[in-house]
Amino acid sequence: MEDYFVHETAVIDKGCEIGKGTKIWHFSHVMPNSKIGENCNIGQNVVISPDVVLGKNVKVQNNVSIYSGVICEDDVFLGPSMVFTNVINPRSAIVRRGEYSKTLVKKGASIGANATIVCGNDIGEYAFIGAGAVVTKEVLPYALVVGNPSKQIGWISEYGHRLEFDKNGFATCLESGEKYQLKNNKVEKIA
Repeated sequence: MEDYFVHETAVIDKGCEIGKGTKIWHFSHVMPNSKIGENCNIGQNVVISPDVVLGKNVKVQNNVSIYSGVICEDDVFLGPSMVFTNVINPRSAIVRRGEYSKTLVKKGASIGANATIVCGNDIGEYAFIGAGAVVTKEVLPYALVVGNPSKQIGWISEYGHRLEFDKNGFATCLESGEKYQLKNNKVEKIA
């Protein structure tokens, strides 16, 4: 008996690893050699391609395709209908399976509904990609990016609140009270 839930309409191919407490919902397909961590939630109509890795507590909303070459660390949120790519120059008549680019989504990052992540562009820890954004370059940890092509418009806390830095480069999260420092265009949480 498995220690995870799979809806009767979902398809799980052989060779997958699925962590305890994970839920896989209607019409989703998990392909061979995928690794899904504990306590993940895979929404309706999700495709997880071969060799994809999802950490613990990853939330994948409905209608998301996660293609080979994508790795999501713990606590990542993938919004409804967001898109990953894995080839820079796809053509129907040319097979490019050996050219898949890697994309790493680091711990705690959130990607909004209908956003597109062009392959090879890593997303930093706790970054926040706004709905509909098209990411065409690396996103820094704690960065808030929006638009097409995406542009950084600020910084965000681990709780998902905009950080307003004072003249000395310090900010406090409105919800958690945690403190952050901005120094040399990098944000760090202060212990």
